[in-house]
Amino acid sequence: MSGHGDPVPMIARKSAALKGVAEVPGDKSISHRALILGALSVGKTEITGLLEGQDVLDTAKAMRAFGATVTQHGPGAWTVEGVGVGGFAEPEQVIDCGNSGTGVRLIMGCMATSPITATFTGDASLRKRPMGRVTDPIALFGAHSYGRRGGRLPMTIVGAPDPVPVTYTVPMPSAQVKSAVLLAGLNAPGQTVVIEKEATRDHTERMLRGFGAEISVEETPEGRVITLQGQPELTGQTVAVPRDPSSAAFPVCAALIVPGSEIFVPGVSQNPTRNGLFTTLVEMGADIAFENPREEGGEPVADLCVRYSALKGIEVPPERAASMIDEYPVLSVVAACATGTTVMRGVKELRVKESDRIDAMARGLEACGVSIEEDQDTLIVHGLGAGNVPGGATCATHIDHRIAMSFLVLGLAAQQPISVDDGSPIATSFPVFEDLMRGLGAQIERA
Repeated sequence: MSGHGDPVPMIARKSAALKGVAEVPGDKSISHRALILGALSVGKTEITGLLEGQDVLDTAKAMRAFGATVTQHGPGAWTVEGVGVGGFAEPEQVIDCGNSGTGVRLIMGCMATSPITATFTGDASLRKRPMGRVTDPIALFGAHSYGRRGGRLPMTIVGAPDPVPVTYTVPMPSAQVKSAVLLAGLNAPGQTVVIEKEATRDHTERMLRGFGAEISVEETPEGRVITLQGQPELTGQTVAVPRDPSSAAFPVCAALIVPGSEIFVPGVSQNPTRNGLFTTLVEMGADIAFENPREEGGEPVADLCVRYSALKGIEVPPERAASMIDEYPVLSVVAACATGTTVMRGVKELRVKESDRIDAMARGLEACGVSIEEDQDTLIVHGLGAGNVPGGATCATHIDHRIAMSFLVLGLAAQQPISVDDGSPIATSFPVFEDLMRGLGAQIERA
């Protein structure tokens, strides 16, 4: 069973201006999907720019367990020889998805309509996360699930021997749930329809279309209606993974709050279902130039030129939450360094991420001298202005990579150093975080 290794305490100290080029890794969401759809295709898929964080490596290992041939040829360069839709073999071992909620939920979906059985587990954090949001809809296809009380891992999924297509309205804004249902629908006859009341990241729809699936998206008064024709023959593709906007968020936000900073972040995804943070930062007064807009691998990208800025608190529209759900922790750090109050509503999904991110950020910010308010669906940060966050605390990360990186970013602009109790989870999504940030001049080190 997956566990968690020895903690790696880290500390960040007030830094001089950050300067240079921040080449962040490939997008994690797209990397997961490229491996999975490559495995479900006929022929070879060639991937460049794949994120080689532990979450994605665990998905690669899972695809091998289901019968695909997955090979690394160099940094970020991978090939997948797929088995085709419906071609998954039954794995001989338990599928360990480590820390990745995206990995486990998407893989559950794509095997749920094949007549095979697989058992899934993960680390201590993942074993606490709710899986019912995926096992409920895949049951409609005919799959069965057997897990711990509360729908938690370890869990065994028995795939449907005779799957049926479904129409499913996603009860919460979740790209993971939407994607799991669409992937399950690939091996069901007829049309599978997913309705989402709020648009979420659309990488699965874009990539399914690119691999040859027949899929349509219609905006209706009831929401976004996605219709997938089942049992296509997907064909291997060449996938260029753009750089991850969720990873770019950390050097971008650090540059905005460390006086005198100016950094360049090339090739960052500007998918409109993912760029809510950048929209919010600009509204707060951030000096971000979006240069050389273009398309790579079917995704819009741009180069970002980011300069230190005097920021002001704002109210973030709750309807923007789905496009920036992973970025609220680092946004709360920026809010602490802004003048005035930043209000973040509609963020209850943060409570069921790798940790309860509202609670984790609230407790850590309080320990650093920042006043906050919270309820189940809201986080409010009363900013102290640039250079006025006291810091001096050790913050608990709760085995959550984004909590760890967020407080390390805050330490670069706080009056006193900020420590985190465990930086090891950072490797799941941003394995070069330390080196990249230090290369810009950030005072971050292992304690």
